[in-house]
Amino acid sequence: MPFISLGDLRDLAGRVLKASKTSHENAALVAGALVRADADGIPSHGVARLPVYADQAKAGKVDGHAVPEITETGTAAVRVDAKRGFAYPAITAGLARARDMVANAGVVAVAIGNSSHAGVLGHHGKDLAADGLAAMIFVNTPAAIAPWGGNRALFGTNPIAFAAPRRAGAPLVIDMSMSRVARGKLLTAARDGTPIPDDWAFDSAGQPTRDPEAAMAGTMRAMGDAKGTQLVFMVELLAAALTGSNFGFEASSFFEAEGPAPRTGQFLIAIDPDRFAGGGFADRMETIVAAILDQPGTRLPGLRRFESRAAAERDGVTLPTALHDDIVAAAESGGSA
Repeated sequence: MPFISLGDLRDLAGRVLKASKTSHENAALVAGALVRADADGIPSHGVARLPVYADQAKAGKVDGHAVPEITETGTAAVRVDAKRGFAYPAITAGLARARDMVANAGVVAVAIGNSSHAGVLGHHGKDLAADGLAAMIFVNTPAAIAPWGGNRALFGTNPIAFAAPRRAGAPLVIDMSMSRVARGKLLTAARDGTPIPDDWAFDSAGQPTRDPEAAMAGTMRAMGDAKGTQLVFMVELLAAALTGSNFGFEASSFFEAEGPAPRTGQFLIAIDPDRFAGGGFADRMETIVAAILDQPGTRLPGLRRFESRAAAERDGVTLPTALHDDIVAAAESGGSA
């Protein structure tokens, strides 16, 4: 598999998007987010998604020229209408406004509606943590998980993330799907023709499967079974009901260019820790971090991502040959990958 530098990959991805009915500004944000995922060792959310992103923009399922509309609905409340566009510009705009407001409010909530796939949630949280803020992020996605005891997908995999600053070193970042694994891993396995563990998903008949194609047509297994399904429901309400967006069973697929806009939602909370801890948050954070790392074999969540990024910035990343060739060809021809 060929190596490619992060800069070259961002350039190629941006060119593909701009040739696929996407504005220069939006293409830069989307390409940057995809490449950042690959750099962090999360290929399921990296440029592997570029072909379908480009096809969705060309088909108009996602409006590549959308400009998010921001409304302050309270002293600590922000609403962002993503205008059926890519989620990254809407999230970027919403968090920029939250940063301006949190100094006075202490806590600011951002509701983003009429949106689409939000990528790696931990990245949005890490950016806030780098500014000294704690963050909580809730996202709903197209239906993939059945209610506990049911047999039809109703909820999305509904990932959540938490991030917090540290006195020294990289921020703490926790990022996880409410399914046993992120659905993007099925897409990667299906693309690569590799089997999946039989405890990841069910086929359309409700039977465990190792076939990623059958899993994509079936349902995902919720993390924590009944308790996990209740958490999925909670996130559905926060990310869809509070943002005026589609529930998972109402949303169209993130993996296809056909159909109406997904119109899913994201709900983000930015917190100034020192407004609550009286200036003691950093000390308390380091106390628990030290207690964790004192036990042999432990490590902090998200650390592997930072290690992967350092290597990628130095050496670049590898892509499957077919994907690399498709992206290069699309960039040179001015079409989708």
